[in-house]
Formats: sequence, C-alpha cells, structure tokens
Amino acid sequence: MELRIFSSPSSADAFFQVRHHIYWWKKKYHKFGSNVNNRFLKKNVKLEKAYSSQKGRGSVYCLNDPENNPCGPSETQLLNAKVIYSVAPAMGHNKESHPECNSRVPAIVNALEKMELTSKYRSSEMIELQSFRSASVDDIASVHERAYVSGLEKAMAQASEQGLIFIDGSGPTYATATTFQESILAAGAGISLVDSVVLASKVRQDPPVGFALVRPPGHHAIPKGPMGFCVFGNVAIAARYAQRVHGLKRVFIIDFDVHHGNGTNDAFYDDPDIFFLSTHQDGSYPGTGKINQIGHGDGEGTTLNLPLPGGSGDRAMRIVFDEVIVPSARRFKPDIILVSAGYDAHVLDPLANLQFTTGTYYMLASSIKELAKDLCRGRCVFFLEGGYNLSSLSHSVADSFRAFLGEPSLAAEFDDPAFLYEEPSDKVKEAIQKVQHIHSL
Repeated sequence: MELRIFSSPSSADAFFQVRHHIYWWKKKYHKFGSNVNNRFLKKNVKLEKAYSSQKGRGSVYCLNDPENNPCGPSETQLLNAKVIYSVAPAMGHNKESHPECNSRVPAIVNALEKMELTSKYRSSEMIELQSFRSASVDDIASVHERAYVSGLEKAMAQASEQGLIFIDGSGPTYATATTFQESILAAGAGISLVDSVVLASKVRQDPPVGFALVRPPGHHAIPKGPMGFCVFGNVAIAARYAQRVHGLKRVFIIDFDVHHGNGTNDAFYDDPDIFFLSTHQDGSYPGTGKINQIGHGDGEGTTLNLPLPGGSGDRAMRIVFDEVIVPSARRFKPDIILVSAGYDAHVLDPLANLQFTTGTYYMLASSIKELAKDLCRGRCVFFLEGGYNLSSLSHSVADSFRAFLGEPSLAAEFDDPAFLYEEPSDKVKEAIQKVQHIHSL
C-alpha cells in the first residue's frame, strides 16, 4: 500500500470541517454566545499544560507473557479489584484546535482524580496498569495490512521534519513525529488489559472491567489505512489478540460511538466468530453502517448496524439495549465482550446530533458489565473512542467508572434537562423493528 501524505494542512482542514459537521457546534450554542466555545478552549490549554508536567504513563514496555508478566497486576491485586484501567494519552500526537487533541485523556484523568475514582484513592478496588508493552507489528498486522504499518513508520521521518503531516485515508487524519510509537502503545494498552481481565477471570467469577483510556482512537481505521482521526483499530487488534493468545474464539464487540465504526465493521465483515454491533447516528460520518449491512459469506448475520435518527437519546438507547443488544449477545454466546466506547453521542458534543446524557453512559456501562457477567465470566474491556466536549466526556467516563464500582450515578449533577428535546420515538421504533426483522430477534 502506498501511504499518501497531505503536504498542505489547510486543504485537509477545510475537508475536515465539511466532513465532520462543525456547524452542529454553532447550531447548538449560538443562543448562548461565544463564551461557551471560548470556555472550552481555555480549559483545553489549561489541561494540556497541567498534564504535560506530570510523570508519563505507560512508559515501560514489557515482553508479553500473559500468564507470568512481572509488569502486570498480581493475582492478589486482581482478587479484589472492580476496575482495571490503562492510560496512554499520546501527548505528542496533537494538532492545536483539533477536536481529537491531546487534552482529551488528561481531562478524563483529572476528573477521575477530582472525584477520587483512581487507584490512588481506591487502591483495593481500582488498578491502574503503570506499565504495559507496545503492540507488536504482528499484533497490528492481524488487522491492518503490513504495507500500511511499515509505511506509517517510515512517514515519521517526514513528520519529524515538518512537525505535522496528514496521512490519507478517506478522511484526513493527522500525524506527528510520535504518532507511530504512541499508536502502537495505545493498542498495547488495550492488549494488556485483555491479559489482565482474562487472568482475573481464572481466579474469580467476577473479574474487574477493563478500560483503555487511550488515543488515537481506532474504530474508523480500515485494514489498509487510517481514517477519521483513527490510526490503528485498537478494539479490532484486541479482538484478534484475545482469539490468538487466549483462545477466546467468540468475541462480541459493542460500538456505541455516535459515528459508525466502519474500520471494525470491515475487518470482521466475513468472520462468523466476531459479532460487531454498532449503534450510530443515521447519516453521520463516514456514511457507512446501513441497516442492511449484516456481514458477508460465513460472517453473514454477525454484523448488526443500527443507525438511529438524529435526536435519539437516553430513552431510545435503553430500548435498544434491551431489545437489540441483549438478545443478540445471548444468541451469539461470546467468550469476551469488547466495547468501542465513544462519548460523542452526548447532547453537548459538537460533532453530531444525538442527545445521550451522562446517565445514558452510566446505564450502558452498568448493563454491559452485567451482560458480560451473565454470558462470559465477566470478561469485558472498554476502549475509548470519540468524545470532544471535555466536560461531558470526562463526567461520562467518570460515571461509567461508578457503574463498574456498583456505586450510584451522579448524572443529576451534570445533566441539564434544558438541553434536551423530544426524541423521535416513532422513527426509533421503526428502526428497531426493522433490525429485529432482519436479524430475527
């Protein structure tokens, strides 16, 4: 594969703005004035400076030995933990004023610290993986073409010279001199969580839920290249790893990002052993994920796409979970559940037009945890995908952690009903009935 480079950031920026519907930000916030936007920009700068002065995370790379890894948590630690998480913020992979910037993971970590939801405050219940290895080329090549992997690595020399380049998929994705190393570290952080969760499931019935707080995100990255802010398919790589290394043949992937996970969709479209289920806003970027796209060949029926009409929110997602996700998972009987956890369906997010709330994400986290407990010995790992309003992103992830801990939601403190409007219930019902008919649910 030839890795093409955009030499002109201005042309890529213009394309990005058209493709990703920045006008939604203006539409949602025009009545509140420009101070709202300025406030988030100031917060981004503050968080970036604060985090860059902290000790780096995930800086020690360990050889992978899932059964005897000196860098992983001990069995004693795993006996009591309810959450195990890894942090790979990719601070060098950054473009100023870009939605997918290096302020995202620090915003989450700062919120978790403030709300005392980290291993520092919950040492017996929460484990942060302090050290983890980068994914190997073989790990990445289980999903992506080797020519793409080697091409991206070679492109780092150009990125080092120019400071910032754009790598060409079907939507410009930027890269800096550190993008390759930070991307394989993000994938490795997810793989390491799979190792830990699987190990815990061998010593207890209810292992901790894993959460990879990583970037760049991954679910748009197609086998032959990058796309839509995404470099390598973190959740897809983890799925193949779980099969290859741990013998977990049947993998169930839930993607609740506001955008369709087309990269994950494409990677497993003909695979009967990986069930990919995506809910996303109908008509949003990248325009894929139609309801009649259900897999191909041996994989027919193990891809389920449910595009939701704009304006769908908490009520719609609760029905979708009960009437689509649960019956699909029960029929598939997975060995592990992986989750592409995108928080950009939140009503305050600038890049789309669904109206999930912090409470929606609490419900999803709690429900998916219970589903994994019922179906696959609790083996479940979440992977951060989208989410571009730092406030709603960090509060929603924090409430997801509360759900994993079995603690009450604090969504009422963060959700403002004034932002919500009536959901298109009839259209949601029609979409659900159609997907139930197609998949015989």
